[in-house]
Amino acid sequence: MLKILDRYIIKTFFGPFFFIFSVLFFIFIVNIIWVQLGQFMGKGLSYWQILKLLFYLGVSVISMVMPLTILLASIMSFGEFGERYELAAMKAAGISLTRVMTPLLGVSVMLAVMLFFFSNNIIPDFQRKAKNMLFNIAQTKPALNFTPGQFIDQIPGYMVKFDKIYGENGENIDGVFVHKKASTFENQQSIVAEKGKFVPAANKNFLKLVLYNGYVFEDNLAGKGENARYKQPDQAIKFDTLVSHFDISEIINKAIEKEQITDDYRFQSYNELNETILKNKKENDKFFANISNDALNQTNSMVSYMDKNKSKAPVKSQIKLDTVKTDKKLEIIYNAYNRLDNLKVTLEGKSNDIKPNVKYFSKVVIYQQRIVSYSVTCIIFFLIGASLGSIIRKGGMGVPVIIAIVIFIIFYVMNLAIENIAWGGKMNPYLAAWLPNMILLPFGVWMTYKALTDSQLFDAEKYKALFKPIIKRFSKNKEHKRYQ
Repeated sequence: MLKILDRYIIKTFFGPFFFIFSVLFFIFIVNIIWVQLGQFMGKGLSYWQILKLLFYLGVSVISMVMPLTILLASIMSFGEFGERYELAAMKAAGISLTRVMTPLLGVSVMLAVMLFFFSNNIIPDFQRKAKNMLFNIAQTKPALNFTPGQFIDQIPGYMVKFDKIYGENGENIDGVFVHKKASTFENQQSIVAEKGKFVPAANKNFLKLVLYNGYVFEDNLAGKGENARYKQPDQAIKFDTLVSHFDISEIINKAIEKEQITDDYRFQSYNELNETILKNKKENDKFFANISNDALNQTNSMVSYMDKNKSKAPVKSQIKLDTVKTDKKLEIIYNAYNRLDNLKVTLEGKSNDIKPNVKYFSKVVIYQQRIVSYSVTCIIFFLIGASLGSIIRKGGMGVPVIIAIVIFIIFYVMNLAIENIAWGGKMNPYLAAWLPNMILLPFGVWMTYKALTDSQLFDAEKYKALFKPIIKRFSKNKEHKRYQ
């Protein structure tokens, strides 16, 4: 059962925790908006659809936001304990720093377990929804947005141009040109009118356009042979009023959330990824075996003369190049060079064929392992944050935030660098997923030890005293010398 001290420590931790989590989540969402903004423009999306997409995308960044939040919150909470001399009071009362850190360590472990289940069960589902929405938005034609004086092909099956658009809602138009898109063997039709007006249609799937004082130019060519097409006269029909309906259901009824992509590895849980990895490994082994056999066969063809037909007859002595005539010598060297060059090109081509398979396998493995490794990162970041906070003894948004951001940037850069190395096949992907944690864990343990032993890690005077003998050795003696 939690004691009063435990409740107070946890309450102090969750104050900055929720604030920092909200700020970081908002920052990541803004970054996503900035990156994806171009896909939203001119697509006719509702605010609800945009907010839903941003929410789907934002859920996937929680696995990165949570460790940084724990790091910042632990530094700030323990920094406040030190700044308000609460840590000193606890130690004076016989409460060790280990006892103070224990309830928050338990909270961090709970958050890490929650992050694992969240990354394993919820994030894949939202990843699938987000990717399908992005795919459908990319395939969606731009919403109707006519620009005066420009040819627009937003109406399916037609090319239109309006010289002038005016009115309270832009419903009146002048200088109308409408051309129906048709193949060579279909009826060709173009409409020219002095002016027109958009009128609400009874069916929302259609755009109703009333035109005044114009001509319909039509060539009735469908189903006719080449000779008949040449003899077909142009037809021009004059009209005073013409009502046209254009089918725009393809634009307004686009299923933005229709799921068309279902086979991405990011849509799978940890156990499902195990099956994907085993399947991909078998396919890679088979693929690599075929490639190596092809390369080996081509290599063996260059030295096949050494064991031709496996005959028991003694092998003839090789010809010495120095004893061959000049012309023959050049021919032998040229042929050998060509065969080696062809082998080199073949091996380079096989290597390029292998790289995509290695990269994909590494991506799947790293993604799977990070479902667990990011949860462990939460615990490591707590150890680092709590230790730094108790040593620095500064609360608020100043020094703790700077230190936490520096540590997170180092972690993030290590992640990216090691990930790229693994993608190139130069590092085991399992090691690549865990190496940042393996590097930070000793640092976290060392920082915890320094905090438990009340180390003056950030005391400038201590470092000055350490380097004082060296500085004194190279500095000049300022004492005045006596005259002899």
